[in-house]
Amino acid sequence: MKAKLFALTLLAAALVGCAPTAPAGGPATLTVMTHDSFAVSEEVVAAFETQHNAEVVFLAVGDAGTATNRAVLAAGAPLADVFYGVDNTFLSRALEGEVFEPYDSPLLADIPDHFKLDPQNRALPVDYGDVCLNYDIAYFEERGLAPPANLEALLEPEYTGLLVVQNPASSSPGLAFLLATIGHFGEDGYLDFWRGLVANDVRVVSDWDTAFYTEFSRWGGTRPIVVSYASSPPVDLIFAEEELDHPVTAAVVADGSCFRQIEFVGILRGTQQRALAEAWVDFMLSPVFQEDMPLQMFVFPVNPNARLEAVFVDFLEVPQRPATVSPEDIAAHRETWVQAWTEEVLR
Repeated sequence: MKAKLFALTLLAAALVGCAPTAPAGGPATLTVMTHDSFAVSEEVVAAFETQHNAEVVFLAVGDAGTATNRAVLAAGAPLADVFYGVDNTFLSRALEGEVFEPYDSPLLADIPDHFKLDPQNRALPVDYGDVCLNYDIAYFEERGLAPPANLEALLEPEYTGLLVVQNPASSSPGLAFLLATIGHFGEDGYLDFWRGLVANDVRVVSDWDTAFYTEFSRWGGTRPIVVSYASSPPVDLIFAEEELDHPVTAAVVADGSCFRQIEFVGILRGTQQRALAEAWVDFMLSPVFQEDMPLQMFVFPVNPNARLEAVFVDFLEVPQRPATVSPEDIAAHRETWVQAWTEEVLR
């Protein structure tokens, strides 16, 4: 902890010269709109507030899809100054809705180009993670049943009634999993796969929290296979109530079975705190913030200068060949794909 606080002090000292001027009488207020899964250490936020004589207020407005829609509806008269949490599955909606003001952060020089999906730098990459199937290890061991090795296995009769997924119309991981099936089976084959899942009694819920903490057998539900993240098993180990020496869940990372999400931050068009908003974006891309994310939001930093703690990576399985769908195809076909899925799966 002393080393981390020392690093925060150094960062504050290094950047104090570019801190925005606070209004007379008190600190400036910066409002950051986020999705509901956003988390950050108090000491990290406190370092930014001290450095910039500011108060940061976080406004959580729902899942990434819901938050993006809220930002689009308020474009030009924003609910906040900065929006973090739109990902590559909803990015085109935010850009077409003219939600953000461009900002060429100097920290972008440290970020690999494959994370930068907006050439105008309206949305700047912050983190990434892989949406994958997770399964309850004990459930399968107790029944002498092999866990599913890939997506195709889910259609086998032994997995009937075992899978819970999120609705892609309302859930970011749900949409990412739908895109994984499109990337893996193709636009001509993904609905056949979903028809098979329906025949195998797939359960669809609205959001990740319900799927993971209500339906998943690890937390008392009846479904031992859930759409979650490749990082969920080591996170489950880290925060288990009882001391464990290995994860009790595992991720399916076979070729084409996962979809990589990239999350972005941007300055909301119409902000009255432009300088402070720029400072916050820079802060989110800096190693101090980036190193805090893995054990807060269980995602990976895009800044290669950020170091990962061993406790996060020791039991992590990273998919080597996730399914891919281009941002252009997502922008052009997302609504059509979701509508076709809805008609096939829910009606």
